[in-house]
Parts: sequence; C-alpha cells; structure tokens
Amino acid sequence: MIKIEQIPLLFYLFKWLIITLIAGALIGSASALLLISLDLVTNYRESHLWIIALLPIAGLLIGLMYHYWGGNVVKGNNYLIEEIHAPKDIIPFKMAPLIYIGTVITHLFGGSAGREGTAVQMGGAIAGQFSRIFRLKQRDHRIMIIVGISAGFASVFGTPLAGAVFALEVIIVGRMRYEAILPSFLAAIFAHLACHLWSVAHTHYSIPFVPELSILNILLAVAVSILFGLTAMLFSRSVHLWTKLAKNKIKYAPLRPFIGGVIIALVVWGLGTTKYIGLGVPTIVESFSVQQDWYDFLAKILFTTFTIGVGFKGGEVTPLFFIGATLGSALFGIIPLPMALLAGMGFVGVFAGATNTPIACTLMGIELFGAESAIYIGIACVISYLFSGHTGIYASQIVGSPKHLIYGKFKGQHIKYNE
Repeated sequence: MIKIEQIPLLFYLFKWLIITLIAGALIGSASALLLISLDLVTNYRESHLWIIALLPIAGLLIGLMYHYWGGNVVKGNNYLIEEIHAPKDIIPFKMAPLIYIGTVITHLFGGSAGREGTAVQMGGAIAGQFSRIFRLKQRDHRIMIIVGISAGFASVFGTPLAGAVFALEVIIVGRMRYEAILPSFLAAIFAHLACHLWSVAHTHYSIPFVPELSILNILLAVAVSILFGLTAMLFSRSVHLWTKLAKNKIKYAPLRPFIGGVIIALVVWGLGTTKYIGLGVPTIVESFSVQQDWYDFLAKILFTTFTIGVGFKGGEVTPLFFIGATLGSALFGIIPLPMALLAGMGFVGVFAGATNTPIACTLMGIELFGAESAIYIGIACVISYLFSGHTGIYASQIVGSPKHLIYGKFKGQHIKYNE
C-alpha cells in the first residue's frame, strides 16, 4: 500500500493553524496592551520628571514581588530557553502579569530597559498554558514555548519574519529547530496581525540612500561591524558584572533594585537629562538623521546594564537598538558611509551580536529598513555575531556549533558572559 505523506501533513497543518491562531491572537493582544501601557507611562514620566525620585520605591516593590512570588520565573527569558532544552514544568501563567507589572513600573519611574523580554515572557507564559489545556506531549510543549517567543517578538516590534526566525535561532547558537518552523511562522504572523488590529502603530525607520556596492564600501562595512560586535560583547559582560556585583554586595534580593534605584535617580538628576532612561525611541529615530555624540552609546550601556543587573524588569533589545544606532550615527564623522545606513547597521548589528541571532536580525533589518540595504545589514549582523565572541545576554543558550573553527571547545557549552 502506498503511503501518501501529504495526508497526515494536512492534519498537522490544521492542528497548528488552530492553535497558533488562538495563541497568536492572545499574545498579539498582550503585546498591544504592553505597547500602549509603555507609551502612556513614558509620556507621563516625561511630563512629571519628579516621579523619577520614587524609582527606589518602585525598585523595592519589584524586588519584593519577584522575591516572594516569582520563583523560577525570575530567570526571565533564560527560563523559557531552559524549558525548551529540558522540559520540566508548564510555564507558570504568573510570569505574564509579573513581568508586565514590573516592566511598566520600571519605565514609569525612570529605569533604562526594553520591551522584548517582557513580550517574549508574556508570550511564553500564555502559550505554555496550551500545553496544560490540550494536554500536549513533551515535544509539542517545547514547540509551544517557541510559539510564545515567536509571537511575542513579532508583535512587539512589528517584524513577523524576524520574530519567527528569532524563536528558532535563539535556542541553540549555530543551530535551528526546524521541527517548529511551521508553528513559529504561523504564530508570528497571527500575533503581528492581532497587534495591528488593536490599532497599535510601530516605529518607522528610513534609510533614504544606500550606496552602490564596492570593495571600499564592503571593507568599511566590515570595519564598523567589528565595532558593533565588540560593543555587543561589552554589553553582555556589563550585564553579568552588575548582576554579580549586586548579588555579592546585597544579599537580600529586594534591596538590590531599591539601592540601584537610588543611584539611577541621583545620576539622572546630576546629568540633568532623561535621554538615557526608558526605551529611548526618540533618540533611536533621531540617530538616522542627526549625528549623535560619541559617548551616547556608552551611557546607554551603563544605564541599561546597571538597571537590569540590579533587578529592574524589561528587555534589553530596544536599548541595544539605541546603543547600535547612536554608535553608527556617531561613526558618520569618520566613516564615509551614509549616516542612516550606519545607524541602521548598528541598530541590528549590536542586537545580533548580543543575542547570537544573525539571521533573524538580518531579516529584521530588511523588514524595518527595506531590501535595498540588505547586503550591508547582513554584513553588520554576521560580522558582529562573530566578533561578539561566545558571549550573550541569554546565559541559557547552548553552543550547538561554534562561531568559528579556531577553537572547538565551546560546542555543547552554555553561552557565557565572559566571566
């Protein structure tokens, strides 16, 4: 009897169409809520700057929430990655409200953090409940977590292709989980659509001019991309440094964001600017048309890694966009490439190096900036990925294939913060 492979595939397709449609709608709606909330609290903070003085109290509240109710979810994105590697539990739903509240509070009172981690954790928590409701097998439980990551990332940034590939690429460095490719793509598309149905707009960026390819331009792109990779490595190391220092010096966890909040509030008051706190989206947009100061990227690294290291909540990705875009913009003074192109290359390049996801970041650059800049964007992501070393912001990543063949000892090990 001849087996027709496509018949069971139709049932497989129908199954994941239904599951990802529901999951995508829920996660996309959660991302819409997050984006609206962050916009509201950011506008309120910028109109009432006195509220930054309350950042220590906000930090204490976040610390107490996670200390007494967090459990394993305090690990954040790393908890999701660990559950894909070795499934043990259903992702607790409490992860979603905890990270949402923690992130909104962080941004309202002036912490420097992002939103990707929040959207991904909310997505993972929501998608994880499907494993309980439908009593999914372990292999499908793993796929549901990938669905949550994909949908959360795609909907919060408005980049469905990048979101789908990010969820497949971020788990194991140098390898992709192709068994989840269909659910990941479907979930990303449905979540992206759901977020748009709530009339939530995503930020638009423009690279109006892309120079012709030449040997000189390629070499210039490679040179700046090395800097993006080293910057990504500095960011990852700094997160580990502040996290380790906070744990060693302050044994009671809720006090870490409290004391950290005091320091951040005093520094913001001393500098007299809020440029380096919050998401920093206006500065990111400005970087494409106005040359930024050479120290802006360093200040954002310091503010963000300290904020995350002492225990405030939110993602790292939007700050990484800020860091890369401002660095690229600043390099316009010495690198003869268009400012907008340099900012765009830095935008995705530093992100690629810090997350070890060069393909997803290349797709993100194409979705955000257009296909005309694709080759330059690809160079930035790949070179940065290589030169960031075997480090990253996700400590639970496993090296499936070393970034290069100079050393082979990294295979099978967890990504490090270069301790």
